[in-house]
Amino acid sequence: MTIRYKMKLAYDGHLFHGFQIQPDQRTIQGTIENALKKMTKGQRIIVEGSGRTDAGVHALEQVIHFDYPGKEIPADHMIMAMNSMMPTDIIFKDCEIVTEDFHARYSIKGKWYRYRVSLDHFVNPFKRYYTGHFAYPVDVEKMQTAAKDLLGTHDFTSFAASGGQIIDKVRTMYYVNVEKNEAENEIIFDFICSGFLYNMVRIMVATLLEIGNGRRPVHDLTRVIEAKDRQEVRMTAEGSGLYLYHVFYDEIPEKYRLDKHL
Repeated sequence: MTIRYKMKLAYDGHLFHGFQIQPDQRTIQGTIENALKKMTKGQRIIVEGSGRTDAGVHALEQVIHFDYPGKEIPADHMIMAMNSMMPTDIIFKDCEIVTEDFHARYSIKGKWYRYRVSLDHFVNPFKRYYTGHFAYPVDVEKMQTAAKDLLGTHDFTSFAASGGQIIDKVRTMYYVNVEKNEAENEIIFDFICSGFLYNMVRIMVATLLEIGNGRRPVHDLTRVIEAKDRQEVRMTAEGSGLYLYHVFYDEIPEKYRLDKHL
């Protein structure tokens, strides 16, 4: 008998080699599975995540599930037990017992990624692991206009880095927002999509910054999407500025369905 647990967690990805377990590397999945192995006195429990964040990428809300053997542990006890065994760069925020038809990855309706870019002329030592960096002038209104061209259902081949194994690259972009945080001198990019390809957000951010800096025309994204060619956008923003912000398991709220207003 096993009990399925769904847990939400946040982590600082700076010192992790990504989410997915890898030999001789510090990973999120490996850290969690090691804790569960201690709880079960040596039994390996496979942790399934909503997605595999890369090395240096952060999460404000990652979601996992796992099947725990034996007697049911109340959800509030499970979260206390797990947090007591986590390093200081991971924290569990929520836990619930779910039915076996819930799957952290396959039950997803959409994901929200946020990207932070510092516009400081020099790299801020206190931000270097938590933002991207772009030391050139940008026109925020141009980027806001350009971002609308990403909305809707498209083949996002041009924004998929080599190394991804997904063949079908058609996704629906529900929501895109670009705004300036004046106090921090940062640009904040938000994307809500039915799913994301390998490095997709980081490539889109790099391209929008080129548009904001005048290196590309405002509506160049339309041409790039139609090209279905990764060579059209060679730049990729650093992993340090990327955050998995939220995972949707219910339908995307109407206030985020900007694709319906095209």
